[in-house]
Amino acid sequence: MTEPLGSGSEAPAAAAPFDGRAFARALTPAPGVYRMLDAEGGVLYVGKAASLRQRVASYFGRSPSSPRIAWMVSRIARIEITVTRTASEALILENQLIKALKPRFNILMRDGKSYPSLLLTRETWPRLLYHRGPRSRPGRYFGPYPGASAVRETQERMARLFRLRSCEDSVFRNRTRPCLQHQIGRCDAPCVGRIDAAAYAESVRRAALFLDGRSDELVDELGKAMEAASAALDFERAATLRDQIAMLRQVQARQYVDGDRAELDVIACVLEAGLAVVLVLAFREGVNHGTQAHPVRVEVGVDAAEVLGAFLAQHYVELKPPRELVLSHAPDDLDLLRAALAERAGHAVELRTSVRGERARYLDMALRNARLALASEQASQASQQVRLDDLQTLLGLTTPPLRIECFDISHTLGEATVAAMVVFGPEGPQPDLYRRYNISGVVPGDDYAALRQALERRFRRGIEEGVLPDLLLIDGGSGQLRQAVEVLDVLAVQGVVLVGVAKGAARRAGDERLLLPDGRELRPGAASPGLQLVQQARDEAHRFAITGHRRRRQKARDQSRLEDIPGVGPKRRQALLRHFGGIKGMKDAGIEELARVEGVSAALATRIYAFLHGLPAPESSGDLI
Repeated sequence: MTEPLGSGSEAPAAAAPFDGRAFARALTPAPGVYRMLDAEGGVLYVGKAASLRQRVASYFGRSPSSPRIAWMVSRIARIEITVTRTASEALILENQLIKALKPRFNILMRDGKSYPSLLLTRETWPRLLYHRGPRSRPGRYFGPYPGASAVRETQERMARLFRLRSCEDSVFRNRTRPCLQHQIGRCDAPCVGRIDAAAYAESVRRAALFLDGRSDELVDELGKAMEAASAALDFERAATLRDQIAMLRQVQARQYVDGDRAELDVIACVLEAGLAVVLVLAFREGVNHGTQAHPVRVEVGVDAAEVLGAFLAQHYVELKPPRELVLSHAPDDLDLLRAALAERAGHAVELRTSVRGERARYLDMALRNARLALASEQASQASQQVRLDDLQTLLGLTTPPLRIECFDISHTLGEATVAAMVVFGPEGPQPDLYRRYNISGVVPGDDYAALRQALERRFRRGIEEGVLPDLLLIDGGSGQLRQAVEVLDVLAVQGVVLVGVAKGAARRAGDERLLLPDGRELRPGAASPGLQLVQQARDEAHRFAITGHRRRRQKARDQSRLEDIPGVGPKRRQALLRHFGGIKGMKDAGIEELARVEGVSAALATRIYAFLHGLPAPESSGDLI
């Protein structure tokens, strides 16, 4: 339940200072999440607590640990709490609120992508696929894994060990001879009957055993099967099993860390001048899955232990924690994190900050790699800052633009028009802020009207949310720039610098002209760092717009092509697309395959096949829906 607690009833203009000590004494000792708000209702900080009473009281019962915390506490006008049943629930809720509210004093990790997994599909001839995103597809999921390289390496190993198919259904159904994967020993070619269903199902079961971490059990099972095959004088089968056992032993030989099959992450944090890097060195089943660096900007006064604590809370909400975490610094809420992560994982999670032997060497390796990643990030950001500073000088701005937006329009002869907006900040592109606008209700091919519609939609919402760019780039000439000027004038938007980006006479990179609303025209030249930043934003907007346009156009064509077939209505169209994964899969299928789709008769399948292959259409038999 949520309990909005604060300084009491409505206060007059000269409200009394917030009494944090009295507020904390009235709190429950239960676990939960607290939100600190300022006088305007803005969220200053979101935190979790094993005991709300103790944690909130710690901000007011002693001297603040840093000037940053002291300033934050001085601005608190109200605190709201949400009581949770467990520390794990508090961890999850804190992570959700931080990402949704983006409080000023919290550390927000930059990478919001989901983590990849392996999917063993649930079908007659299962496949082992790379998967990222919602787990909505039927099958067994293994992971998530720390990064894409770990998934790819596992897929490679599984192909050599268990030889499961990797091809798409449309390819699988239409093979007449084995593919290259079979020839190099990475698929048993079920597509052409080189392995029967029962034997293939056994390979799938053994693959699942291996991915579950039960490789010892699997080796014992294969050893018994090899002996049985040898006793039955099936020496070819025995040799195949022998080779499989040898490969498994080779994998196991790599899987030892300090004599154990370790499941641990070594996590190091380094920090300098407002920039931190958290680096994770991951081991699963003893296999080193490599390193992954997470850069994050932090405020002055934040230390490495605080960054590490924020990282653990946000990282392991999405990624299942391993059994052991080796940390370069000890976060303040170590006990709470240990309890919450154990609850999330379903087993004990050991958080260690003092290690010796091999783990100490791994921690030293992680720290050295974190320092290299920090230096690389600093160099990249220094280059970005040079570009921003040059752009400031070029445009005569008082400060460098902190939020740059660029718009572009894409269509094919007016079809499926899409407007794209990309956003750049001090650290470069910010893909999570990109937006696409499907344009409708304008004359096909009217780029001016399309741009106006997109800008009106973006800035009406921006005014409501209070989020506006410092610099707005429009890909196009004076006509496009004029549309942007008119939209901003109508909406009374102030403080946004407008620039049109027009190609030069030869359309050569570096010859771009920067058009300003007052009629001035700048030609900085290819060597200008500011123009290079503008080019990068323009090219990214162009790429993003074309990608969206192509998807919209293809979707419209797929649907309209199917609807042109007599007897195919919305329900059958959806069933066909779902079954074959798109028009291409349908074109690759024969009449018999088409007829297997629910609701598609043999006669209708014949008409669909004829339509997709440009053959004369047979007479309709009234299969309408």
